Amino acid sequence: MRDALYNDLYYMETFSITSTVKKYPTHEYQAMKDAILGKRYKLSLVFIGTKKAARLNEQYRKKTYSPNVLSFPLDERNGEIFICPQVAQSQAAKYDLSVDGYVAFLFIHGLLHLKGHDHSDTMDTQEQKYLTRFNIS
Repeated sequence: MRDALYNDLYYMETFSITSTVKKYPTHEYQAMKDAILGKRYKLSLVFIGTKKAARLNEQYRKKTYSPNVLSFPLDERNGEIFICPQVAQSQAAKYDLSVDGYVAFLFIHGLLHLKGHDHSDTMDTQEQKYLTRFNIS
């Protein structure tokens, strides 16, 4: 009984969501994370504004724009994803997704990068698989 309780507590501590913006879409983020990276992978998801996104992009990638998503592997079992809903809002229609759906797509995209995928046909196929699995539109 004690081991089961410990395992439940351990898994609850493997995912957190924080936000510096007032509004962001809710999805089955933990289920997506578990399906792609596994239950033991520790992930922090942070929703940020355009200024913070631009600062992180400049600091870590030497790019001078506000990105829609940034993913940072910390080690084999820990990572962070930053999503800028404001940038996502301006791009969603281009990808024929709702704003909420596009944010979910960006999260899946970031998870696949943390898993080790680079932009490729394989990554595109994986993204479509998870969009379908989680009924994202």
